[in-house]
Amino acid sequence: MRGAIGGVASVCALALIGPVAAQEPQSSTRDIVQGMSVERLGRIATSMDREIAKGVFPGAVTLIARRGEIVHFAAHGYLDAAKTKPMNKDSIFRFASMTKAIVTTAAMMLVEQGIIKLNDPVADYLPELKDLKVEVAKTDESGQVSYENVPADKPITIQDLMRHTSGFFYTFTVKSPRLKQAYEAANIEGSDADIPGDEMLKRLHDIPLANQPATNFLYSVSVDVLGLLLERVTKQPLDVLLQDTLIGPLGMTDTAFWVPAEKADRIAEVPDGDPLKKLSLRFCRTQDEIKKTYLKGGAGLCGTAQDYFKFLQMIANGGEYQGRRYLSKKTVEFMLQNHLVGMGGSTESSTGPGYGFGLGFAVRLQDGFGWSPGSKGDVMWAGLFGTSFSIDPKEQLVFILMTQGATARLQSRHLFKNLVYGAVVE
Repeated sequence: MRGAIGGVASVCALALIGPVAAQEPQSSTRDIVQGMSVERLGRIATSMDREIAKGVFPGAVTLIARRGEIVHFAAHGYLDAAKTKPMNKDSIFRFASMTKAIVTTAAMMLVEQGIIKLNDPVADYLPELKDLKVEVAKTDESGQVSYENVPADKPITIQDLMRHTSGFFYTFTVKSPRLKQAYEAANIEGSDADIPGDEMLKRLHDIPLANQPATNFLYSVSVDVLGLLLERVTKQPLDVLLQDTLIGPLGMTDTAFWVPAEKADRIAEVPDGDPLKKLSLRFCRTQDEIKKTYLKGGAGLCGTAQDYFKFLQMIANGGEYQGRRYLSKKTVEFMLQNHLVGMGGSTESSTGPGYGFGLGFAVRLQDGFGWSPGSKGDVMWAGLFGTSFSIDPKEQLVFILMTQGATARLQSRHLFKNLVYGAVVE
């Protein structure tokens, strides 16, 4: 059954150490493991239990690796707000926007193969997106705002999709009420009903961009479009492409766009009272339900913390994992650099201050500026329903927080980062 969870089985500084495959921590009486304090790592459970008791989220899974060894991996609390099912290390989460890094990586594999180029116009592959318009707001002397649609002055490129400089947007990121209403009416994000990919592209063409391409970072449906582009280029459904190139070879056996019935009781749920509960139910559905809509390259995958860790470890190793190379070291370095030089916009609503954006990952631009510790060049991203990850090449760290506490997601990820860096003692 194509794409179903249960596919084929199978951190380090990019320039500082060679590739490694992270191993489970060995039982040890050591006070320090890979430069991290065992006692300080114990604070994570205490903090997670406190957040659970406060009702911030029902439960969580936390995973940390240093220098290629998993030094912490634990489940906390419950799968559900009713506290009827315990959280487990193999619990399944809605990755949401953490899907973007995986899809962008698959696209970069095609770049390395010479199949696509970053500066290729998107319309070369998706002709539905030719001749796009851009909304321009004008304010007269009385303060009255009017809108005009003008032609885009350059084509959207594949690179624009990867770094969110296309001019597309999400309804929760765009300022223009006119554009927000247009996306909602056209169901561009598929939030209310299923929509085929070809139909989504046709509707997208008829709605103006929020800004000229390659001028401004605006978080968006761009990677959903990238996923549809990859399907056209490879003539494969997105789930099959990802299974063949990344998910299967990496051994991400619980990761897919849908969850089979025998694994449904492992899904972590967004609490009923959370405003994002209804939206969350659009993801991690059955295969028959998901196949009614297009597979969202920007939000659709579900899986476990350990599955996602295998992907991150590969990136942290410079494109290699357990003896198999997925990307070249130079390609990964290129992806993890800031691609927004000279442009407007900000990632702050997702990352806090101090980050730019590369190809699929937010990138920390300097030391000593942000809401939590880190290093210049560390990369991260997160999902709408409470998942997040970071890779710190300088400190050889990879860490993941999986919750489904959607509303508190920003503060939860910074709490976890404080706990992780607070355990680094060597």
